[in-house]
Amino acid sequence: MPDRIEPCLALLAAKPPKGDDWAFEIKWDGYRLAIHVEPTTVRILTRGGHDWTTRFSGIAEAARDLGAATMILDGEAVVLDDQGRSDFGALQNALGGRGGKRNAAAAIFYAFDLLYLDGHDITRMDQAERRALLEDVLSDSDGNIRLSEEIDADGELLMQSACEHGLEGIIAKHRHRPYRSGRTGDWLKIKCVQSESFVVVGYEPSTTMPGAIASLLLAAQKGNSLVYVGSVGTGFKDSVARDLKKQLDQMPIARPPVAIKGKSLVFARPELVAEVEFRAWTNDGKLRHASYKGLKDKADAADIYELD
Repeated sequence: MPDRIEPCLALLAAKPPKGDDWAFEIKWDGYRLAIHVEPTTVRILTRGGHDWTTRFSGIAEAARDLGAATMILDGEAVVLDDQGRSDFGALQNALGGRGGKRNAAAAIFYAFDLLYLDGHDITRMDQAERRALLEDVLSDSDGNIRLSEEIDADGELLMQSACEHGLEGIIAKHRHRPYRSGRTGDWLKIKCVQSESFVVVGYEPSTTMPGAIASLLLAAQKGNSLVYVGSVGTGFKDSVARDLKKQLDQMPIARPPVAIKGKSLVFARPELVAEVEFRAWTNDGKLRHASYKGLKDKADAADIYELD
């Protein structure tokens, strides 16, 4: 049984693919995890390979009850709101915030792939075959581990429905492809609202609320460098605005990490990664109508947006 399998990542697409070769699921907004069930132990690994078993003890306990001697489940840990939608901010709060060590008892794991089962590596099997085995394994599971349902629908109609219900988007998976690590195009993500991870390079202080930020300064990756892509000044409560200032003030830097000019700007070491929703890009490469969702944990191997 492998110690870890590098996850398959979904490639961003503008619209759902057409044809019978594609299967569709709802896109969950949480933390990508792999659950390793072994004869005497259960390990829960983040996308970056960090062991978070103690932070998801309810999910770990549910995994022990699934019945298989050995298996690896691929999926997403989420916290649901009262409408049944995944809420990234609520999951962060359940974990105690960025770097927190709280046990997220309210978290649910939605499994969407099976990579290993009872001594057999099944990543070379087609997605449809792995899916059938996953459905067998989770046929009676409705607690902390649940099956991410495959939805038999036209991709464009499903996307429209997902957006109308306030969901993040949908995932499309090619039924006849093996499980391949990385962003190969075998899986596609189609989003209602664009949401990406950006490096925080500083902040603009608030002029109306002492000890708080007015906005975060954001950068994307371009080759080996960071490029300024604008700021985000909405989406956080007053308490979060104060906490962010405290964190960034503890990470001073002598020179700005990106090329940007402005009065009263405060720069910080580019170590924090923020998840940000936005509507579009401006002609000069800045985010339009950006809204802050939360900080990503380093252990989640945040996928920083890369510019072409």
